[in-house]
Amino acid sequence: MEVGHKPLRIAVVSDGRIGMENQALGLAEAVGRLTSVEIAVKRVRWSPAFDWLPVSLKSMWMLASPSPFPAPGEAWPDLWIATGRATLPLSIAARRLSGGETFVVQTQDPRLDPALFDLVVAPSHDDLQGSNVVSITGSPHRITPDRLAEAAPAFAARLDPLPHPRVAVLVGGRSKAFDLTPDHAAGLADRIAAAITAANGSLMLTFSRRTPDAAKAVMTERLLGLPGWIWDGEGANPLFAFLNAADQILVTEDSANMAAEAASTGKPVHVLPMVALKPPGKFARLHADLQERGMTRPFDGVLEGWAYEPLAETDRAARAVLTALGR
Repeated sequence: MEVGHKPLRIAVVSDGRIGMENQALGLAEAVGRLTSVEIAVKRVRWSPAFDWLPVSLKSMWMLASPSPFPAPGEAWPDLWIATGRATLPLSIAARRLSGGETFVVQTQDPRLDPALFDLVVAPSHDDLQGSNVVSITGSPHRITPDRLAEAAPAFAARLDPLPHPRVAVLVGGRSKAFDLTPDHAAGLADRIAAAITAANGSLMLTFSRRTPDAAKAVMTERLLGLPGWIWDGEGANPLFAFLNAADQILVTEDSANMAAEAASTGKPVHVLPMVALKPPGKFARLHADLQERGMTRPFDGVLEGWAYEPLAETDRAARAVLTALGR
């Protein structure tokens, strides 16, 4: 870690949804692995009456949450890292109102001119171009070997007795590009059950908030007889512990974040097909990238293993941020 500087004061800004917040927070934590930081998480929400307005028409008085900006007389943060549509007008305003005191980083493709921000960290599969754009495979996230290991003790009593190979299954759901119908979910569950049974292994399954209830029910019914744990969403989230304990990872193709996070573990990642609602486009580009790197393979029903260098794009983005800051 770098020494000789005052800690970087970082504001992490999102709408509070875990998937959004983890992108900004993951990048901030990665910066913190390189230099001293102080991180403050800011969760913002627009009043429903105004949330539909375009970025250019939103004003601070339309917020239904406290302002993420410093109070009068307080210092602006050195670094502002934000994720998601809700943060866009605030990021643009922070850059202007801070008078250059705050370096503004936006993650994801903002679908606005990148020049409105100091730096944009965007998935390479979005093909965003700009002199201040850092393209990475997937999105920033919080997964590191240390963080996974830290999560393990809280779930050890449930996971340690499970037979190997332990298979973590991360199931997404309905989106603009994909769906998970009950019939398709049943087919996936049968293939997963057959593979785990043939390997005398165990299951660690978690669903997304996008997983349709009918698909969740049919997969749970068909997989419940396997050794393992199907998390029902109650209590502490065991995802990090699942990834730490896993020998193999299965992930549905609908989530760029899940695939990139799984590939950051260095463990074999098998990609499960979904029902395509339109040409996969950027998802096809992402999965082609991960396959070319030797990180993922389409699930063929066999739980074979292979090795690769774990994906470390969040750390690469953090180095780019510090370089842009002159740190």
